[in-house]
Amino acid sequence: MLNKNSMFTGFLAALVFPAIALITAYLLKYDTAIVSRPGLPYFIAIALNLIIMRFALKQGLDKTGKGVMLATFIVMVLVFAFKIHPIR
Repeated sequence: MLNKNSMFTGFLAALVFPAIALITAYLLKYDTAIVSRPGLPYFIAIALNLIIMRFALKQGLDKTGKGVMLATFIVMVLVFAFKIHPIR
């Protein structure tokens, strides 16, 4: 199930950095540098995911790269929807 070249593996690998960003944002929610820029930890996580995607595609792991791209896109949409434009 967790082959080296599968979309599911790429999807799971791409969720690691956003999870770390979520935990970091929660722990530092009262820090003024983070509060003034609510999407910064997620932006860093997205950038790291794009680096993972580049290495996966360079190694010939096309399905893994597609899984990373899918998860990164979903995270970008969710961050934009909930952090940049919060629900009122």
